[in-house]
Amino acid sequence: MPITANNPNRQTWIATSSKTDFPIQNIPFGVFLTRDDIITIGTRIGDTAIDLGALHQLGYFEGIPLTDDIFLQDSLNDFISDGKKTWRLVRNRIAEIFDKENKALQNNEEHKKIVLFKLEEIEMQLPVTVGDYTDFYSSKEHATNVGTMFRDPDNALLPNWLHMPVGYHGRSSSIIPSGIPVHRPQGQKIIDGADSPIFGPSRLVDFELEMAFITTDANPLGEPIPVDEAEDYIFGLVLFNDWSARDIQKWEYVPLGPFLGKSFASSISPWIITLDALEPFRVAGPKPEKEQLPYLQTEGERSFDIHLEVAIQPEKGKPVKVCKSNFKYMYWNMSQQLAHHTINGCPVNSGDMMGSGTISGPTPDSYGSMLELSWKGKNPVQLSDGENRKFIEDNDTVIMTGYCKNKDVRIGFGEVSTKLLPVFKK
Repeated sequence: MPITANNPNRQTWIATSSKTDFPIQNIPFGVFLTRDDIITIGTRIGDTAIDLGALHQLGYFEGIPLTDDIFLQDSLNDFISDGKKTWRLVRNRIAEIFDKENKALQNNEEHKKIVLFKLEEIEMQLPVTVGDYTDFYSSKEHATNVGTMFRDPDNALLPNWLHMPVGYHGRSSSIIPSGIPVHRPQGQKIIDGADSPIFGPSRLVDFELEMAFITTDANPLGEPIPVDEAEDYIFGLVLFNDWSARDIQKWEYVPLGPFLGKSFASSISPWIITLDALEPFRVAGPKPEKEQLPYLQTEGERSFDIHLEVAIQPEKGKPVKVCKSNFKYMYWNMSQQLAHHTINGCPVNSGDMMGSGTISGPTPDSYGSMLELSWKGKNPVQLSDGENRKFIEDNDTVIMTGYCKNKDVRIGFGEVSTKLLPVFKK
């Protein structure tokens, strides 16, 4: 089935800026609370939010096999469960409805009042109920930097790293949408040279620039997903700030890996950008440095050219850009991650979230964490007005943005913006 929604020549009757992240060729999916305190599934064109629940009730999706309440829910899980054919049909229909040549809704003032909202009239919610969350460690540059800092620089990568996408099971209950502040976590940590740990606030709170993909129902228990079919089960992507408390994590992670140093919060952008919308931006990923086992071997362009940026805004100051990276730097692509995740028969469900791991590039300004940007605090990152940062301080706001762009269209993710508050006190 063709993706007619991606037609770069299509124009919309909704007023949009030429610089918008959300042209009619994007058509993301999210969940929001309306001005009438009704929660609904929606999409967005420019700075206009669109109530898909109302659009469906008014008959605009006639001919597409959808249940009556598919968009009248507080998560996208059921819609995602309907599969790629349904996602594509719905995106194509939305593009038709808002095409400037289509007068059906354009000339119906009564329907427009029900369906359309200004962004200031809505409150974005978490788009899916995340049942399970897995975080990978798939940027070679990031893994090499961390290995160089904490281990032997000549053997920065652990022996398994070039053979499989390394990952761990994270905590889904602390995944939050953009705009929700995070408290500085507390826990045990060890001071260099000490024999026993101390307890207190983390001194090394860090961001991790990541993206995450959302899956649909994929496989029954015991049945792996072939790497060549993996993209059929990926709905789309969000920006992902996987917060880290480096000092807590350093003390706890041997032998079972990250725990409290990671589980206190992970922030995501609220609009899910579909793989269909990203089709024009496919690129080849890095070439394997060692022969991969057959179940991980992929052909063709399996990565995406997504420009990523991070800014830090102090409590009293302007945002300062500290990082420019790109999703295409990932050594292990999403298909390989999902194939590896299920090769042992682990089932994947609708709404599951898979983090990419920190996305660092080849140059110092493309490193995706303060740990790397400041090189473990040795080289403070300069902000405005003479301020600098080794790690994130209380009342700093971390802002991540991402977009794809070619000669025809720009497809963006919006932003994930999160303020770090002091330690929680009753």
